[in-house]
Amino acid sequence: MQRHTGRFSVYIRPFSYVLDLIIINLLAYNLLINSLNGFYYHLFLSFSWIVISWNVKFYEVYRFTKTLEIFEKILKQYIVFTIVNFAYIGYFLKFSKPSLILEFVSISIILIASEKLFIYYFLRRIRVVFGGNFRKVVIIGEEKSTSELINFFNENPNYGYKLINNFNLKKSKKQEIQDCFNFVIENKIDEIYCALSDLSNTDVNNFIDFTDNNLITLKFLPDEKEPTARNLKLDYYGYIPIVSLRNIPLDISANKIIKRSFDLIFASIVIIGILSWLIPILALLIKLESKGPVFFKQRRNGLNYHEFDCYKFRSMTLNEIADLEQVSKNDPRITKIGKFIRKTSIDELPQFFNVILGDMSVVGPRPHMVSHTEMYAKRVDKFMVRHFIKPGITGLAQTNGYRGEVESEKDIINRVKYDIFYLENWSLLLDSKIVFLTVLNAVKGEDKAY
Repeated sequence: MQRHTGRFSVYIRPFSYVLDLIIINLLAYNLLINSLNGFYYHLFLSFSWIVISWNVKFYEVYRFTKTLEIFEKILKQYIVFTIVNFAYIGYFLKFSKPSLILEFVSISIILIASEKLFIYYFLRRIRVVFGGNFRKVVIIGEEKSTSELINFFNENPNYGYKLINNFNLKKSKKQEIQDCFNFVIENKIDEIYCALSDLSNTDVNNFIDFTDNNLITLKFLPDEKEPTARNLKLDYYGYIPIVSLRNIPLDISANKIIKRSFDLIFASIVIIGILSWLIPILALLIKLESKGPVFFKQRRNGLNYHEFDCYKFRSMTLNEIADLEQVSKNDPRITKIGKFIRKTSIDELPQFFNVILGDMSVVGPRPHMVSHTEMYAKRVDKFMVRHFIKPGITGLAQTNGYRGEVESEKDIINRVKYDIFYLENWSLLLDSKIVFLTVLNAVKGEDKAY
């Protein structure tokens, strides 16, 4: 059966390849000296660009791909393409002007990235304005399982999905599934989304057989209570497939080195550039207002649940319940200078020393005091997963409104969800985005910063 989806990606990707290769070779011809513009170097440029792009999945950009992921692909392509060019020219051509090569590669990437982003946003605009390049989809499953996806499709037409129908299984399940099959064929549907929690294994197999035989894309909404909802990782022991329930990028040695390097560089800049002069000023102000040490030290749980001393500027008067009770709004224990440094998150800056010591990272799940960790571990499902990676001074949860006092069970549950998403989807660009949003929020001020 011929597939009936009206998609432009079949033409866009080859077009992008050709256009990018033209850009690279024209820039090389105009920017580089004549000794470099031989046939073999241009052949090398084209071949290396294609091979690198395959490996970093540079052209695998889909309608659901996040902008941050696109920038990550661009950065990887830039770094590897730069290294490969230096290696080739240094070895074969003995060329000794690295600035010229760096200029050529940088301009090439900037132009190609601009073209890539233009196409990405142009297609999204076309989908909204003209209703073109969309995929027709149906959803099958009970309302409680599918309501979020239904709302997503209805509220985000720029992604290019058009929800045609949803089958909520209120009638006979067998009959509704058959009705779904008939509807899909009659209306030339492109994709089917099934809620796994509402289907039996037999039902799932029926959908697989139907979609395979009719060239229709089948996707599933996982049951959050089941292991299949997790970020599964497939490995092979010889020819035996082994599934791990969670894929953590920071388990890879290269990623650990990248993140640790980022932490050390960023923490050193903050300590030398800010804390070197800020500590004496705050020490004087804190001492003048109340008795006690300048720094507050508290035991918290970090990587693999190990305890460590977390440092902060002291923002409260000395009290016996500091390690037991979280700060609340209008807490009488907070000093005047403490109110200011907590509102601006300056009280957290000494934790950059924790980063240097290796107990914390710049970005990661926020560590809780030991007594609260033990309490949440018993009450909140998957709370302990946060301890697979180092805790952070800031985190994804904090930039999405879940910082400070835990006022309800919903706060800690959502905080854990964001933390797990972060550890399963870590990237250097995601860290950079979180740092930027944290600084922006600190400047603007947050309601829960007290």
